[in-house]
Amino acid sequence: MRFTRGFHGRSGQYADPAQVPPGQYVTNDFPVLSAGPTPHTRLADWTFTLRGMLDTPISWTWDELRALPSETVTVDIHCVTKWSKLGTSWTGVSLDTLLDGVETAADYALAFSDGGYTTNIPLEDLTGGQAWIAYEYDDEPLEPVHGGPARLLVPHLYFWKSAKWVRGLELSADDVPGFWEQYGYHNYGDPWKEQRYAGD
Repeated sequence: MRFTRGFHGRSGQYADPAQVPPGQYVTNDFPVLSAGPTPHTRLADWTFTLRGMLDTPISWTWDELRALPSETVTVDIHCVTKWSKLGTSWTGVSLDTLLDGVETAADYALAFSDGGYTTNIPLEDLTGGQAWIAYEYDDEPLEPVHGGPARLLVPHLYFWKSAKWVRGLELSADDVPGFWEQYGYHNYGDPWKEQRYAGD
C-alpha cells in the first residue's frame, strides 16, 4: 500500500464520540492510500458499465453520466487504517439512478476500476440512498489521487469499499472477493463492528 501526500498522522480534532466508530481517530487531512499507481484516464475514453447478470450490459460515457440527475451529500468516511474524516461533501450520481429499471437476479456486485482494482459489495448496500458514483469533492472535480475522475462512494462501509477510479459493476449471484478481500481484509467491512480483517 502506498501512503502519499496528505497523510500527516493523527490530529487532535474533537468529534462527538457517537460519530466515530470504535478504534478510529479523526483527522482534518485527506490521506491518500492506494494499492498501486494513480491511473489517468482521458474523459473521452471513460465509461461506466453495468455487466454480469443482466440481459444486456449498460454503459454511460462521461458526458452521459454527468447529464444524469446528481446529488450532493455530506457524509463521514472511515478508513481501515483507523482514520476517520467527518462531514465530507461529495457530488455524484446515486446508484439508485443507475440501477433504476435494471432487472437482475444478482445479490452482489464486484466494483472494478482502472488499474485492476476490485472490491465486492452486496447489491443491497448500493441502493436505498447508500452509494454514489462521485465525481466532485468539496464542489471541485475529484482529483486523480482521490479516485478521480470518479469513484464509488459507499460511506457506511470502510473506505476501501469506495473503489477509486471506478469503471463499473459486475453483477453476480455469488459474493466474489475483491483485491483486498483476497489479501485478508474483511469481506463486508462495517466500521461500527470493526470488521477490518477476516475473522473480525
